[in-house]
Amino acid sequence: MKTRYLVPHIVRDLKDKMVFIGGARQVGKTSLAKYIAENYFKSYDYLNWDSRDDRKKIIQSRFKGDAGIVLFDEIHKYKDWKNYLKGQFDKHKGDFNILVTGSARLDVYRRGGDSLMGRYYYYRLHPFSLAEFLEKENAIVPFKEIAFLESSKVTREALGVTLKFGGFPEPLLKQSEKELRRWHNQRVERLVKEDIRDMENIRNLSLLQILVDILPGKVGSLLSLNSLREDLSVAHKTVSNWVDVLERFYYHFRIYPFHHKKIKSLKKEPKLYMWDWSEVPDNSGARLENIVASHLLKMCHFLNDVDGYKTDLHFLRDTEGREVDFLITENGKPWLAIEVKSASKEISKNLTYFGNRLEIPFLYQVVSENGVDIRKDTVRILSLDRFLASLV
Repeated sequence: MKTRYLVPHIVRDLKDKMVFIGGARQVGKTSLAKYIAENYFKSYDYLNWDSRDDRKKIIQSRFKGDAGIVLFDEIHKYKDWKNYLKGQFDKHKGDFNILVTGSARLDVYRRGGDSLMGRYYYYRLHPFSLAEFLEKENAIVPFKEIAFLESSKVTREALGVTLKFGGFPEPLLKQSEKELRRWHNQRVERLVKEDIRDMENIRNLSLLQILVDILPGKVGSLLSLNSLREDLSVAHKTVSNWVDVLERFYYHFRIYPFHHKKIKSLKKEPKLYMWDWSEVPDNSGARLENIVASHLLKMCHFLNDVDGYKTDLHFLRDTEGREVDFLITENGKPWLAIEVKSASKEISKNLTYFGNRLEIPFLYQVVSENGVDIRKDTVRILSLDRFLASLV
């Protein structure tokens, strides 16, 4: 099993505060927590709220006497979990460390009050990216140019594997098409029929399942809730709530157009991407665009969670219809823009236009063709494997 990219940062932060790890179902949160406990502590205690025996121990505050760290899994399902953790941390911070893992709801619930304020760090665990799969640790600093790695047979083959099997540990490491299909079916079924059913008040789960089947086909285009409402024959408020719920449970993520006084920005509709890009049909450029979106979001979250930068992922589109796939900002200021193309080495006019209007320091055009690294004016054209392998 490969060592996950967040390990050293979580170990460092545990010396100071509690650490929460949120993320999608089966992205490896519990495995990561146990890896840290087994490799950095002499003894640990693992307590899962879904286990009846563990639930009793949690309520009774009964832990192993020699535990150097206590792992709480799914404790957000306990109604008073925030006050409980606050009490345990304040009482035992000199006795043991606390590491908390849970579903996407952990992120939502933690915002609901300030009882834990100043007592924890929060990390969003992403699927394997190309860099993590290759075990590359790249230093990324906002407003400095990315140090791009050389393209090689290894990076190209690894890209082929990650593009096909996605970044979730189980199908990526097995690399079996049959197992990938089975994993897709089981993951989506458990997401809808277990996680969402248990945590959300949704009556018509069969229609929600249809929405889950529809969304991968919407990747890369503007997301119209009205169109989804018509497809499902439900109220606009209902489909809006369902899309929000699926996003909270890390099924998909949305990015929004960047607004600036120098451009007449599109103001409403976002673009949607899947956390598991292997669900996106691979007979178009949508999966290429999705894997880039996922890598860029992972980089933004890493810089935010680890280094405290205010990095955000957007896209660019104005009222004239000009569009660029991605823009990363730091503290609201444009840092780099990326346009994804299947093969074209002709510079995107829209990329140049927005680059000039917004004074974006770095402009990249990413192509699926191998071995490409060309500078044309202010734009650098790079092969996909080289670009992704150089990120987080």
